[in-house]
Amino acid sequence: MKLDGHRMIMWRTSDGVRLQARSGRDVTAAWGDLALAGHHLPAGTVLDGEAVITTEDGRISFEAAQARAASSPTRAQRPAHYIAFDALQLTSGDVRPRPYSERRAALLNLLADLPANTPI
Repeated sequence: MKLDGHRMIMWRTSDGVRLQARSGRDVTAAWGDLALAGHHLPAGTVLDGEAVITTEDGRISFEAAQARAASSPTRAQRPAHYIAFDALQLTSGDVRPRPYSERRAALLNLLADLPANTPI
């Protein structure tokens, strides 16, 4: 599914949260609100997803995501959301070899435990 955002991996380590673009570039600073939300995940979690920005009418805006990715965290105009669509690693370890249906079920269980107002 194409969401018109920025594809990224969210790494929750014991030290914090790191966001990585598909290019391998660290984009944590530009998406600091998502990194902060990632602290609700258990250490050892790695998610694959897409950071999106919505407009006033609730539509996802690629232009807003592009502007956000290029701006400094202090200049961010709109909050971001992270749409997680796959779990790559859980506290139990690497889950990539497992079927997608199992990874998806594990992801949904993980997300159900997050605070209701999280942008993830």
